[in-house]
Amino acid sequence: MIYDKGKIFLGLAIFLALVASPFWYNPVFGTGKTAPPEVKLPAKEKGDCVLPKAEMRSSHMQVIYDWRETVVRGGGRSVVLPDHREMKMSLSNTCLGCHDNKKEFCDACHGYLAVKPFCWDCHFNPKEQV
Repeated sequence: MIYDKGKIFLGLAIFLALVASPFWYNPVFGTGKTAPPEVKLPAKEKGDCVLPKAEMRSSHMQVIYDWRETVVRGGGRSVVLPDHREMKMSLSNTCLGCHDNKKEFCDACHGYLAVKPFCWDCHFNPKEQV
C-alpha cells in the first residue's frame, strides 16, 4: 500500500499543469491577440519598390535570399524586374536607401514575430553605428 499517494498525485498534478502551461496559459490569462505593428513607410519614397507591397510583405525574405545568392555566389549585381526596370541587388543601397529607419521599419515586424534575421550579421545600418 502507498502511504504518500496524496503527495504523489499532487506532485503529478503540478507537474502536468506546468508541462501543459504553454497550451492553457494564453487562453486563461492572456489578453488575446495583439494587433500587428504599424509599419512606417518611407517618407521620401524614391519610386516603386522592387515588387508590389503585398508581394514584398509575403516574400521579402525570399527576394533578399535570392539576391544574396546571385551577388555572393554568382557575381551578378543587378536584376531586371517584372516591370522591366533594372535595379541593383543591394540591401544597404537599394532597400535601406528608401527604408532608412531600420528600427521603425524592419525591427517593428521582426520584433512582433520574434524573428532574428541574419542580414545584420554582415550588413549594418550606418545610422546605428556606435
